[in-house]
Amino acid sequence: MTTLQHVGVLAHPLRPQTAPLAEEIADYLASREIKHWMFTRWEESTVLPRVPGSDLVIAIGGDGAMLRAARACAPHNVPVLGINMGQLGFLTEVSAGDWRAPLEGVLNGHYWVETRMMLYAELLREENVIASGHALNDVVISRGMAPRTIWLEAYIDRDWTTTYNADGVVIATATGSTAYALAAGGPILPPELRNILIVPVAPHLSMERPIVLSEGSTVEVVAAVDNSTEIVLQVDGTYIGQVEPGDRVRVQASPYITRFVRMRERHYFYRSLLDRLEPRLPTRGAPLKRQL
Repeated sequence: MTTLQHVGVLAHPLRPQTAPLAEEIADYLASREIKHWMFTRWEESTVLPRVPGSDLVIAIGGDGAMLRAARACAPHNVPVLGINMGQLGFLTEVSAGDWRAPLEGVLNGHYWVETRMMLYAELLREENVIASGHALNDVVISRGMAPRTIWLEAYIDRDWTTTYNADGVVIATATGSTAYALAAGGPILPPELRNILIVPVAPHLSMERPIVLSEGSTVEVVAAVDNSTEIVLQVDGTYIGQVEPGDRVRVQASPYITRFVRMRERHYFYRSLLDRLEPRLPTRGAPLKRQL
């Protein structure tokens, strides 16, 4: 007996090639007499009125699609099932080339739900919040196009911690520890951890080690007043505002939690990660023979 009665389908808003698969899945749901809705074109600012009350949302694309769907669904406690049509697809669960059998299993209740912490960021100017956003991966304060470092004063729970002279600072969740934070030299955190990670990007003669904080911590990053380089704020790779000298970016745990539908074994994370970090590629050409 089907346990999911109301399902949404989201194509990647910036990848038109995902729309035909979204329509195919919607037709399949209709054949199962499952109430459903679909969006093939939408933006971050688009209100998705059908999300509340849904039992599941299917996101089609890659990790970018998953991040967008997570931010749309988390406020309504709706789980997301990812179908990979991207390159990496680390957050997705199902391959686009073989989605029918897995989806059939999910519709019949053969899945578990993985929960992941999110972050909430505010950009404050003279105590006024001028921009804000929720992030599953990370909040990034970084320089603009000019190839010059920026000065960022970091505070943890209102206590001054250090001043970074760097290209930027990544503030990430455990989920985001395997994204930009990893590329910047941060540690790998398993996704079930509810920690906040601070990683400087290309620091110059300043603190270079990452810092791992507890879920209840508050991080504030102040753009030093003598900065002359453009500074931008991004949430999960989406630009949300320009940081002026003296502005503060405050980051803390979000009240929302992302829920992912999983069918793999619960200890899937490390094998899946290592397969991407050290892919088992076939040998290109005949291997060289050892010279004796």
